[in-house]
Amino acid sequence: MTDCIIALDIGGTKAHLVAETLDGKRLIDTQIPSQDWDAEPVDQGAAWLAGKLKANIPQDVTITALAFGAQGINNAEIARGLTAELAKLGYQATVVNDAALIVAAAGFDTGIGIIAGTGAIGVGKDAAGMHMAAGGWGSVIGDEGGAAALVREATRAALRALDEGKADDGLLSALIADFGVADAERLTRRVNDDATAENWAPHCPAIFAAAEAGSSLADKVILEGAEHLAALVGQLLARGAVGTDVVVAGSVIVNQVRLYDAFERAVRHAHPKLKIHKLTVGPVEGAVFLARKTLAEAVL
Repeated sequence: MTDCIIALDIGGTKAHLVAETLDGKRLIDTQIPSQDWDAEPVDQGAAWLAGKLKANIPQDVTITALAFGAQGINNAEIARGLTAELAKLGYQATVVNDAALIVAAAGFDTGIGIIAGTGAIGVGKDAAGMHMAAGGWGSVIGDEGGAAALVREATRAALRALDEGKADDGLLSALIADFGVADAERLTRRVNDDATAENWAPHCPAIFAAAEAGSSLADKVILEGAEHLAALVGQLLARGAVGTDVVVAGSVIVNQVRLYDAFERAVRHAHPKLKIHKLTVGPVEGAVFLARKTLAEAVL
């Protein structure tokens, strides 16, 4: 039998699974589908995870520590429920929201994590170690600064300018072209008729391209998105989040310089003592960090 730690980062479409021996040899590093994952009901969430472990972890592996972050674990009650249900199935697990992995992945015990990918959320921990979150309400009503919400706001801004009789500064035409429609009316239908992150988010690069081409309206949408992301930092600090490091992750904020730079300016202006870092490794490394921390504490 081989003693291993198991770490997972479970998102809305795929999960990153890692298994390492106690001396750090990586035996498994793979992606598995997670479209059918749901944190609630917690008994079903625990059963889903147990099934994935049995299907992907060899029988000669003994799980000495298990940690995972998952979409949908948005409060301590859900985390405790999943932990309890997994214990019934024989797994002692450290359970957090998937966004909470990024601070640990950067090597920090405390700090604030900001993810802006398809969606957007901020996470942190208070002095008692309790996890907290701000934002992450979904692209229809929130997630400002994430790809889907940027498309939502850009479409609103472009159509509002059209209603006001203003000339298109490049944003409206960029959206029309990227959605593959003929005009503003059909753009409205394409956006409204499928009000999902899956429909909206892929068109986010068109906004940044329009801003690069000189659209002041696109630039304003990006700036406002960055300010919303920076506001998440302030909200978490006001609620007692501890740490002096802010770690950012997610495809949009990491890869789009305009959004990152505007976010950095806003955070430094409001909280000059904070240090901002881009995550350079996969979030699953945060689960590896948590699993090894749990293992070390058990030895003590």
